[in-house]
Amino acid sequence: MKTKFIRSTMILLIGGAITKILGMIIKIVMTRNIGSTGMGIYMLLSPTFMLLISLAQLGLPIAISTLIAKEENKAKEIILSCIPIVFIINIILMCFLIVSAKFLAYSLVHEPRCYYAFLMIGFVLPFISVSSILRGYFFGTEKMFPHVFSCVVEDIVWLFTLAFGIPYFLVYGIEYAVAFIVLSNIVSEMTSIIILFCFLPKKIKITKFDFIPKWSVIKKILNISLPATGSRFIGSIGYFLEPIIMTHVLLSVGYSNQFIVNEYGILNGYVLPMLTMPSFFTMAISQALVPVISKSYSQKKYKATKKRLKMALFVSFSIGLPITLLFILYPTLPLQIIYQTKEGVLYLRVLAPIFLLHYIQAPLTASLQAMEQAKTAMKGTLLGMIFRTILLFICCYLKIGLWALVIALSFNIIFVTIHQARHVFCLLNKKTTQH
Repeated sequence: MKTKFIRSTMILLIGGAITKILGMIIKIVMTRNIGSTGMGIYMLLSPTFMLLISLAQLGLPIAISTLIAKEENKAKEIILSCIPIVFIINIILMCFLIVSAKFLAYSLVHEPRCYYAFLMIGFVLPFISVSSILRGYFFGTEKMFPHVFSCVVEDIVWLFTLAFGIPYFLVYGIEYAVAFIVLSNIVSEMTSIIILFCFLPKKIKITKFDFIPKWSVIKKILNISLPATGSRFIGSIGYFLEPIIMTHVLLSVGYSNQFIVNEYGILNGYVLPMLTMPSFFTMAISQALVPVISKSYSQKKYKATKKRLKMALFVSFSIGLPITLLFILYPTLPLQIIYQTKEGVLYLRVLAPIFLLHYIQAPLTASLQAMEQAKTAMKGTLLGMIFRTILLFICCYLKIGLWALVIALSFNIIFVTIHQARHVFCLLNKKTTQH
């Protein structure tokens, strides 16, 4: 199990490094084509996009991965049982966006240029849902190469699509270029789906009776997926409310819309992508950790579970530390190299030490979910989101600009990380003592 975990982690780390580099190139292409104003518009709708992705996926990748890790012989049954759930959810979300896109753009984010992009999200969600189900299968069977290979090819396809497509749509206006960026996800996700299908076992026979919903399996899936998606959903809700509250309050205290869009674009377009750059390592570790923790915990091997978790946390911290020191000591250097800008230097320097905790948060949350403690993980995320939203609202009235968001974000990271760490180690210590 140890060898398999290390191999899976290494595959995910290498693939994650490649996709992160491609992701940075994609971000550069976007930034240089649509500028800080375009990035600001894109970042204003991104919270809603993330929220809707969380709803469309409904925590199914984690549920599929956890169940297949325990019962691999029932993989076909588990995957096909997800289809009716995904179909219903995506139909509802598409109808919602068609009806409410104008309200979201004009009344919530106060940016009419987001309207077409909001509409395009509805067409993208079904493709994301299907690819997430397939990825959940490969995570559960601990076959990481198909996931990694599909992600790399997906990003390459998306990069070329954006490079050729953005200049064409930019002629018609910045709002059409942003809408195209959202819609182009269909091309990349479809590429990923085709590749993942090619890696599925060829000997599986599917009959029409396999598509009949098996309620016992659906119940098992929802018991894991609903609390798991609850954590993501709550985080996405906070992210969704963020630009709405911030824009409303900052406008009311005298800041201009142009200032808010530009500063929000700098923070979310330059600084936060830089800070989350090491997260591909921690996410890779977390994805490899879920089936391993799930299997060892269900077999009551609590010492082995704790050992794997500690190793994952140590590696995550070790990767994050040197990058954090770089951002603190030389913040201008990475911004200049990657984005050819010095904007956001102070934001980067202040947030860097806080994000060191963020890098170990993902393995902690993944471990709680793998140990069937998704409700506990969701509770931590919920409390963090509530405190973050309240703090953002209060700080915006202090007339400190986007520093209100920096303060709220920092508090959220510290609180949630401590909450998850406390509960996961208390549970493991208790189980180890009893066993």
